[in-house]
Amino acid sequence: MTVALMWEARAAEGRGAELLSWVREQPLPAEPLRRETFRAPQDRVLVITWWDAPYDASLPELPEPDAGLVTRAVHRWRFEAVADH
Repeated sequence: MTVALMWEARAAEGRGAELLSWVREQPLPAEPLRRETFRAPQDRVLVITWWDAPYDASLPELPEPDAGLVTRAVHRWRFEAVADH
């Protein structure tokens, strides 16, 4: 099964580039099948990692950035891949 973990944060005013840089520097203790990083208006940063694991597996996730770097707690979601018909 493929599980996708999504991590999304909104940077504090004017700190979008810093948040993006911080995210890119964060290592994971295990290598996912795939890792992609996105940015959006309002200094939002999104990271999606794909894992070959059961849905409820304990998987490494990106940490919370320092409180001054973001406007709120990180949002996290977990999804499982489904077959296309």
